[in-house]
Amino acid sequence: MRGADITRKSLFVMRNTADYIRADHPLIAIREMLNQALRGLVLQALYGVRSERLLCEQPGYNMLYRWFVGWGMEDAARDYSTYTPIAVQAALAGTG
Repeated sequence: MRGADITRKSLFVMRNTADYIRADHPLIAIREMLNQALRGLVLQALYGVRSERLLCEQPGYNMLYRWFVGWGMEDAARDYSTYTPIAVQAALAGTG
């Protein structure tokens, strides 16, 4: 026996990534203070993402990460090498 035949109601989902985030989530306030370039690095520090490669891979699995860095549902992930210059610039800005 095959069991019950369950049919999906729709093939495509027409929602934004922000629709998946609770209205009282603490990252909302942090996200508003940062530009898009620094959001990934803050996310890496807050959630313990081990490397820039994983930082670019994780938004494919986690809607919160995708929303926080500012990617839409259709956006492709950045290359991991884009975060290294941003980290260097942030470190130099903090030492001045």
